[in-house]
Amino acid sequence: MAGKIRWGILGPGTIAQKFATGLKAVPDAELTAVGSRSVERANSFADRFNIPQRHDNYRDLADNPDVDAIYVATPHPFHKACAMLCLEAGKAVLCEKPITMDARQAEELIACAREHNQFLMEAMWTRFLPVIVQVREWLADDAIGEPRLLTADHGSRKVLSIETLEGRHFNPELGGGGLLDVGVYMIALAYMVFGTPSKITSLAHLGQTNVDEQACILLGYDTGQIANLFCAIRTETPKEARIIGTKGSIHIPRFWEATSATLAVNGKEPVHIEIPFKENGFEYQTIEVVKCLQEGKLESDVMPLDESLSIVQTMDTIRDQWGLEYPVFGSVFATSQDKDTNQATSLNTIGAVICPKH
Repeated sequence: MAGKIRWGILGPGTIAQKFATGLKAVPDAELTAVGSRSVERANSFADRFNIPQRHDNYRDLADNPDVDAIYVATPHPFHKACAMLCLEAGKAVLCEKPITMDARQAEELIACAREHNQFLMEAMWTRFLPVIVQVREWLADDAIGEPRLLTADHGSRKVLSIETLEGRHFNPELGGGGLLDVGVYMIALAYMVFGTPSKITSLAHLGQTNVDEQACILLGYDTGQIANLFCAIRTETPKEARIIGTKGSIHIPRFWEATSATLAVNGKEPVHIEIPFKENGFEYQTIEVVKCLQEGKLESDVMPLDESLSIVQTMDTIRDQWGLEYPVFGSVFATSQDKDTNQATSLNTIGAVICPKH
């Protein structure tokens, strides 16, 4: 593709708002269309971000000839179906993380992209932030010697209630829990630093709704490196990462949305950097997609598909150790009325577990 890339957004939720905001800072990109299963939500989102075309179903968005690339921003269980719909319609796809619920789905989605000769990338926005780019340069330049240890955490205190079940965090049918929501950030960071682990050990507490409320993950590597990772949805944590090497260390506060980092080399004064976002940080992954499309690439060298698949495979192994399975939730192409009915039934069932009188 040459020139300006015309974007569509599939699923106008909270994360889509961040994407649309970030897109303002992307050269050679414009937001052309939005698709939702609700005409009211499509119109509301389009009005807010001055989007000229709006669709009350996903298929019409995928078939829109005025759209070159689509950002899939649905809940986790619907990523595969929505992304495949767009790929089969000849659209490039940036799919929100995790790319799919499990490795089988990821294999099918990647095969679909390759069969239809279309671009696909997981929206691991952290990988493209300027601070993280600098961290990779430090590692490549041997600034801290051989990286040996990685520690990272991401936990927030969320209160379990009937109201919070309307979201995804405590709902197993929407891929709730810490692993798919924030644990994927830390696993992706470990892949960036060390590559694919050879040993995986983990422990989790599954709460009343059978999602992982807090977990510890240890990733081991053949040459002795270790990544120690914590994720939680019921416990507030510092939300930072440290990469420790034989000659020094790198500290990254709020690593998944990093705007600063400190390089500490043994015997030298620390080097601190701060790089504020142009907009909100979501622009950098989109810049990567636009660049790839303009160069005729079908995947990103920075976030390749085989790595996204391997990350999901690692998460499958972790979930298997916990005995955690996700049920199938409805159809992504159901009507708004069907969706409301299915969700009400689901929430009432789960609500009975945590609040029997509800």
